[in-house]
Amino acid sequence: MPELPEVEVTRRGVAPHLDGRVVDAVALRHTGLRWPFPEGLAERVRGQRILSTGRRGKYLLIRFDHGTLIVHLGMSGHLRILPLGTPPQKHDHFDLVVGGQVMRMTDPRRFGAVLWHGNEDGDVDEHLLLRGLGVEPLGEAFSAQLLYRLTRRRSAPIKQVLLAGDIVVGVGNIYASESLFKAGINPRTPAHRIGLARYERLASAIRETLAAAIEQGGSTLRDFMAADGKPGYFQQSYYVYDRAGEPCRICHGEVRIIKQGQRSTFYCPNCQK
Repeated sequence: MPELPEVEVTRRGVAPHLDGRVVDAVALRHTGLRWPFPEGLAERVRGQRILSTGRRGKYLLIRFDHGTLIVHLGMSGHLRILPLGTPPQKHDHFDLVVGGQVMRMTDPRRFGAVLWHGNEDGDVDEHLLLRGLGVEPLGEAFSAQLLYRLTRRRSAPIKQVLLAGDIVVGVGNIYASESLFKAGINPRTPAHRIGLARYERLASAIRETLAAAIEQGGSTLRDFMAADGKPGYFQQSYYVYDRAGEPCRICHGEVRIIKQGQRSTFYCPNCQK
């Protein structure tokens, strides 16, 4: 599944082609993705100017005067900027025609979403999918103090707390494993047993890991590609994720894999106490 870095890479890729431009046309294929396309969506945005593109967690936000398009890439989705007239393929579900180009959403598994939140429904941050999200890990509100304060009554393993998304958003499975390794914290450690000093290391590790992933175009494990069609290459520098049985890049011990909440967690038992 595309995580925060992949969505941010996508946002940065499409923004120069969308911001300030008028939507010329919309194409909706099939009836929808994970949820049906909003009724009258094409009529709502055709002829309207895009104010800006943003991101909240793993959701891409395309803002208009009268509302916001909320786009989620799901398990296998990606957006491409293509020349006008490019024929759609089997798994191409949504087109936004802007400035003589097409922003096209491809989603083979159809777990993504294209939704609409009108201004009459209040601030977009109050949308059902966004209202419970935690702070942005690359924003000013994110800190070790925040992690420490909000985990004093959380006995769940720290990896699961990060994935929950209600304290800090967007630290998905890949980047949680990598950040915990960088901070030297065992993923099974109960969150409330981690002190402020170790949370300082973890907060820094999360910021550094996500920033590095964005710089390297995100991770391409299966379907993800950026808006220009290029894959990410952060997976080439993983320390632990998807490296079970291989030697740790730091201590040369064996990287191990465990299951936590039906998700695979990778860690080094020597480096992560």
